[in-house]
Amino acid sequence: MFPERFSNLPAYAFPRLRALLDHHQPGGEVVHMTIGEPKHRFPQWVTDVIVEHAEGFNSYPPNDGMPELLAAIADWAGRRYGVTLDPDTQVMPLNGTREGLYNAAMALVPEQVRGRRPAVLMPNPFYQVYMVAAMSVGAEPVFVPATEQTGFLPAYAALPTDLLNRVAVAYICSPANPQGAVADRAYWRDLITLAEKHDFRILADECYSEIYRDTPPHGALQTAQEMGADPERVLIFHSLSKRSNLPGLRSGFVAGGPECLRRIKQLRAYSGAPLPLPLQRAAEKVWADEAHVVENRRLYNEKFDIAAEVLGDLPGYRTPAGGFFLWLPVEDGEAAALKLWQETGIRVLPGSYLSHEANGENPGKGYIRAALVAPRNGLADALTTLRACLFG
Repeated sequence: MFPERFSNLPAYAFPRLRALLDHHQPGGEVVHMTIGEPKHRFPQWVTDVIVEHAEGFNSYPPNDGMPELLAAIADWAGRRYGVTLDPDTQVMPLNGTREGLYNAAMALVPEQVRGRRPAVLMPNPFYQVYMVAAMSVGAEPVFVPATEQTGFLPAYAALPTDLLNRVAVAYICSPANPQGAVADRAYWRDLITLAEKHDFRILADECYSEIYRDTPPHGALQTAQEMGADPERVLIFHSLSKRSNLPGLRSGFVAGGPECLRRIKQLRAYSGAPLPLPLQRAAEKVWADEAHVVENRRLYNEKFDIAAEVLGDLPGYRTPAGGFFLWLPVEDGEAAALKLWQETGIRVLPGSYLSHEANGENPGKGYIRAALVAPRNGLADALTTLRACLFG
């Protein structure tokens, strides 16, 4: 027998995309703009550090992380956000942020909130792990539109009081995937105030925080500490995947209140997959270095300049404040992705595959997501071809 709560789970975005496209021939040389997998070079010395500490593969890594890595993460958070974190009690390395975003719900969502089924808020479109985490703990996933009308961020405060009173956690991604919208200090203050009023926790997915156009995005924990909010109110999730072009290193972290971290660490002791010691050593050095991050951001901003030059006059086009995706309005995202593949060989993701239909509407249906992760060589040609195919 299988659990009924997963019986109607939609297929993950990329298997759906393969089912849509792969039985058709591409109309030209294949250009991949689907998966948000960074392709810029990571620092060469990362390999050197792993080799230097390769003997660590002969030992079980500590579940809670090496002291040196914990200190490096806390130091980075202090430099970046001005927050004070106790590395021993308020930080835990993750095997990629997806592990943490899922297990935080497992560790922190109670069976009931005020005697009723808990609700888990998430933006729509959303990162798929939010939904499955809510379902795994028997909570109700509540999909809140993050559309042009709401500044591409969810308006949680507009939800009914009766619903807010049974919320256990609220996921929020800033810069947002896929739209690239950034929560400013006022947005975080309002959300934290709402969470304090209704007694829920905020799980802030900030893994795109170091890829921005002009101004470093304000942070959720940064705002919480400025406000003097309950230390257990906000948890932040970060990763080296996007910041440092190291998706295969599987190194991220969660930081927040000591009690939340104690519960997450307890779950990790039973079910987690800690990072191998040589990779922890590499991550320690990477969190301490900013030069490669500055260069990485420069390369992305060059590509967004190219995108604006090619597509900037299209109706609805916007350069996102953060992240590395274009969220392009089209009549029907699935039809546009298929047309683009069949006629040009360019591969993009329909926005509806990142969204959930709620109240008869899918907020991603009229969009495609294009990831600007490949090197800039050929980008102008690819975007010019995309424009000619979809927009004439």
